[in-house]
Amino acid sequence: MTRLHFASALLPSGWANDVQVLVTAGAIAAVTAGVAPAAGDERHQIALPGLASLHSHAFQRGMAGLTELRGGSTDTFWTWRETMYRFALGMTPDDVATVATLLYVEMLEQGFTRVGEFHYLHHDRDGAPYADIAEMAARIAQAAEASGIALTLLPSFYAHGSFGGAAPHAGQRRFICSVDQFATLMAASRKAISSLPGANIGIAPHSLRAVAPDELAAIIPLADGGPVHIHAAEQVKEVEDCLSWSNRRPVQWLLENAPVDRRWCLIHATHTTNEEVAAFAGTGAVAGLCPVTEASLGDGIFPAREFLDAGGAFGIGTDSNVLVGVADELRQLEYGQRLKHRQRNVLSGAAGSSTGRALFDHALAGGGRALAQRTVGIVPGARADIVTLDTEHPSLAGRRGDAAIDGWIFAAANGAIDCVWAGGTKVVEGGRHRLRARAREQFNAAVRRLVA
Repeated sequence: MTRLHFASALLPSGWANDVQVLVTAGAIAAVTAGVAPAAGDERHQIALPGLASLHSHAFQRGMAGLTELRGGSTDTFWTWRETMYRFALGMTPDDVATVATLLYVEMLEQGFTRVGEFHYLHHDRDGAPYADIAEMAARIAQAAEASGIALTLLPSFYAHGSFGGAAPHAGQRRFICSVDQFATLMAASRKAISSLPGANIGIAPHSLRAVAPDELAAIIPLADGGPVHIHAAEQVKEVEDCLSWSNRRPVQWLLENAPVDRRWCLIHATHTTNEEVAAFAGTGAVAGLCPVTEASLGDGIFPAREFLDAGGAFGIGTDSNVLVGVADELRQLEYGQRLKHRQRNVLSGAAGSSTGRALFDHALAGGGRALAQRTVGIVPGARADIVTLDTEHPSLAGRRGDAAIDGWIFAAANGAIDCVWAGGTKVVEGGRHRLRARAREQFNAAVRRLVA
């Protein structure tokens, strides 16, 4: 048993002082507030629950920063995508494990303790399945196990190049499956994560442009009650192409034709009408927002204030992993709304409320729902995923409670996180993950070869 004592901790009921947390077998066994530290307690100042990055493409961490060269008179998501295809075509299974391991180390150092891996790099470089069709999924599981992060694996079904069943692009050949192949892949992926503590699995139909309606209906049962994630309405062109195909916008089509409910997570959903926002919020599905990537790719700004006003739930993801951090995603989310509405503290929810706290609470609850976690937070029964802040950081000096969260998200840049426990194991101490040096060395060697 591990015994931790925090001068202040954010519990489901709010901030509490002098909190003792008992951890057994990777889970929180007991939480007691208002008690003095006992002999043998490991003592820290400010504790928060770890958050989920509900949407990640791990392999893209290897190409971060490589697409900042203008690709012509207009540079868009669609030109970025060509570079992504070329990079993906060069990666071996070892490369995927190496890149994902560093990414997950960085996630843990930045306050993410679970990742939803939207995994679509399935096959060998010629597009043929590996002897073990889940070879790449097993490498993702390997990286999660090495780093200690909790994994929700979301194997992605990808069959077409665009709406209406168009033939896939040659650069997509490593992603493509038939429905029967995908069923085999799902069974093998379940096996690949079966011994990984805290892991679970769902499915990820890639998008309406990549999945035909009959295929979507055929693969949803393969989730077996687990989460269902899908990209939707990320780009204006995607919306226009969907209208040409179906006379419906992507989110509208999904709400009318798919069993969207609390198990679902619509990634991005950037370009939605007021009617779609209200209907989407009413389903209980989660909006999977990836503000740093959405800004990087020029996607647009999700109508977050309107969605929250309608009772919607959101979580955050790191998507392309061009920059990895809880604070970075939440700050970008709020700042995008400030630019859109030309106001401050847009997502705080009420006068006098902390914006950082509101963002954090939404991301904790929404991320847990999207990744099928029944219990999240510093509470008995939850996985022991805990983050402590460094009260010596200049942006946290003298801050307690919500002010500490605001200081971390909006002012601290790097260095605000002290320790992180993932599944009850301390994997980050003094801001450094125990595998940081080795993970960086191996990553650098792999990426030097890939870039060359």
